[in-house]
Order: sequence, then C-alpha cells, then structure tokens
Amino acid sequence: KPWVCGISSLGIDHTQILGDTIEKIAWQKGGIFKLGVPAFTVRQPEDAMEVLRDRATEISCPLWVCPELDTYRTDSRPLSLGLAGQHQRSNASLALQLSRTWLQRRCGPGETFTSPENRSGPQAPSFRLNPIMVKGLADTEWPGRTQTLKHGAVTYFLDGAHTMRSMQACVEWFRETAAHHERSSSGPAARVLLFNATGERDSAAMLKLLQPCQFDLAVFCPNITEAIASCNADQQNFNVSVENMLTRCLDNERSWHLHNNRGEDKAMSLFIEDSLSLVPEKTVDTLVFPCILSALQWVTQGRDPVLTGLQKTVLPVKPSIMAKAAPLCEAAEIHVLVTGSLHLVGGVLKHLDPESSK
Repeated sequence: KPWVCGISSLGIDHTQILGDTIEKIAWQKGGIFKLGVPAFTVRQPEDAMEVLRDRATEISCPLWVCPELDTYRTDSRPLSLGLAGQHQRSNASLALQLSRTWLQRRCGPGETFTSPENRSGPQAPSFRLNPIMVKGLADTEWPGRTQTLKHGAVTYFLDGAHTMRSMQACVEWFRETAAHHERSSSGPAARVLLFNATGERDSAAMLKLLQPCQFDLAVFCPNITEAIASCNADQQNFNVSVENMLTRCLDNERSWHLHNNRGEDKAMSLFIEDSLSLVPEKTVDTLVFPCILSALQWVTQGRDPVLTGLQKTVLPVKPSIMAKAAPLCEAAEIHVLVTGSLHLVGGVLKHLDPESSK
C-alpha cells in the first residue's frame, strides 16, 4: 500500500493500452488511487479532472490539486528550478506535495487524510519550504528533458517530448531558450530539427507544432544509434524492421513538406553511397539518414569536438548532399533541437555524453 500517490499532466499517449481519449486515460491513471491514501494531481483538463474526481470518490481516496509554485514561501534564496520550461513548475509543485506528505506519513507522528467534503477537489495548501527543498529543486537534473548541451559551435537542445501537450511545451521552451542563445551568439545561428517518432503517435500533428520554430533544416532518422552491428541493442526496437523504421522517417519527411506547402513530385535518389535503399536525396531542406550517428555527423559538419573525437567511420555522402551543408558551415553556431522520441534522445546522448549511457 503506498504512502501517497501523484498524477502529473495527462496527455494522449500509449493509446493502445490506456485508451484513445483523455477521459479513458484519466480513468486508467486513477487506478493508482487507494482507500484512505492521499493523492495529488496537477491541474488537468476539466474532462480529465472530472473522471479523476469520480474515481477518487468511488475509492474514498482524498484527492488534492497542487497549488501554483509561486504560492510556496522560502526563508532563503528565491525559488528556482534546475529544469527549464514553464511546464516544469507544476511538476515541481507536485513533487513538493508528494515528498512532504511522504515525510509526514512515513517519518512523522502520522497524519489522517480524510476525503474532501468539497467534491470539486480542493487545492492543497502551499507551505514554507526549508533550505533542503529549495536546494533540491534548484539542483534537479533530468537528462533528455529540456536539456541543453554546448559542444563548441554546436548547441543541442534535447527534449524527449512525444505527445501533443509535451511537444507544445517543448516548442515554447526551445523558442525561448534558443532565442536567448542566439542573442549572445557571435553571429547568425543555423537551426536544425532532428526528429523521430515511434508507435501510434501522431507524427504529422507534432511536426505541425514544430513549424513556428523556423528551422533551416529538418533531419529525420530512426532510433538506431549506429548503422553497424556493434550498436547498442538496448536502444533498438527489435519489434520493428529497419525498413519499417526508415519508411516512418520518410513519412515524417513528407508530413514536414506538406506543412510547408511544398510538392513531392521530384524524383528521389540515394544520398548515402552503397547504403540503405530507402534513404532519399531531395532538393529541399530535409534529409533522412539511416542512423543517429550519421545524422549527427552531417548536421555538425565536424564542428562538435566530442563527435570528431569518437573515432567513428563517417558515412560518405554524395557531393550534391554536401552542398546542402553550406548554411551549417557558414553559420557562427549550429542549434540542434532533438525531439519526438525519448529513444532518439537517448541514442543522441550515447554519442554526445558517452559516460551518461554506461
């Protein structure tokens, strides 16, 4: 029996298991509620919130809505978060409520939580944070979520967003953070999108959300770390063939063009010599690569000292594709947003931060 339960922001994901509407997903998530065990949730869409209230009432579980982070008080330094993005503020409030309740029930004299009389689900009270809590929020790290890595002239913005709500949050974070970096840049920066999505997720809808980011290039690749037999098996999906993964990448590329109102009637040709036959050359600002490493090598054009020191084979590309790299070579900096899949972000981190994947 848990000491306390929590529900973070709900989105449309894992629909084959949880259901294809926010109400069905909320009902499944409410399965963690237990008789007499306090539960907390961040603010949810009203339809989802109604389902959570009904589930909590049915089980006699006291359910509380987390307050805004600004309502907490501190005795020391101003409250700051180690995780970037406005959406992390509600997660921080949830974490505070869960940790405090756990400490009270597990380590304290005990406290009785009764079901709220107000069926609308009352707001949990905020409280004064001790210095340890303040430090914990400031020092929190979450690799692959609103993470920024700067390697020489290349800055990577990594966020494993893979639902509509999380992608919208990713877009807001990237636009704000990239703009901040560009203001302090020594010259113009080239913006590159590195994207993949898996399963039943709506790639086209997520790519549409990414359009306002004003990318100079959009690059697509499957979640294969390297196109060689020694690549990390932990970061591959053996339930899907390589051909199917590349076909999904080509579908994502077509969706990107459709959002940009560009035709697709131009002939496709291979741009990786003697390699996979599904990878095309297109006369537009998009490319598909057979693996994560080849995509990173091309996007960075030898300007990332970490990648250049890996002693990895660089896949040869046709001269016409090398010509497309001119904006990357001429820009003072290269800004790469990696998103759409946690597996993609994990594969990228394997190359950019090898110690983190050991």
